[in-house]
Amino acid sequence: MFVPLTCTSRFRFIAPFFLCTLLLALGTGSGETFADDQATLVKVLVTYHSLSGNTERMAEAVIDGVKSVSGAEAILKRVGKVTADDLFSADAVVVGSPVYWSNMSGEVKTFFDNWQFKFGVFPDFKMKNKIGAAFTTGGQASSGKEVTMLTILAAMLGNQMIVVSGGGAFGASATTEGESPGIDNQELADAKALGRRVAEVAVMMQRGTSR
Repeated sequence: MFVPLTCTSRFRFIAPFFLCTLLLALGTGSGETFADDQATLVKVLVTYHSLSGNTERMAEAVIDGVKSVSGAEAILKRVGKVTADDLFSADAVVVGSPVYWSNMSGEVKTFFDNWQFKFGVFPDFKMKNKIGAAFTTGGQASSGKEVTMLTILAAMLGNQMIVVSGGGAFGASATTEGESPGIDNQELADAKALGRRVAEVAVMMQRGTSR
């Protein structure tokens, strides 16, 4: 005998199928979002020269700042270990140097020279529109730290990069001798702030260019 479905029984019959379809759609959407998030990670290369270990500690703090930003991937390497692929695949490059006679160290200068003579960034300006930033360590309060950061930023500007600051007017810096031996917590916080800002700007740039 045929029994017609009432409105209530029809709802009970249809509801489970509707719920399954909705959950499936939501699950698929979530998977696509996750894939998109993974695909849009920006790469921040933090590279440095360090003889005493002070600049290395600052570099590690910069890395911590980068890692605190969602959507950013941090890569830490000494300048002598950086390859052309490291450089060109990065969305942002943060360079750190100790102060040698009010300037960047010879190793960091060689690193920048390698951009042209080893990696061939010119004449195509392969670093154009990448984010750049600097940090440094120096023995005394007035040992040329700002000049050193400016020389690093000048090299980046010459390659048509977009430079940003953070942790200070020109970048993060630390005084390592005299009344301020080693790296203190505030200097590490400044380095972390620099890494965070670089990553934030790189993420904003990528989101803007992907629209």
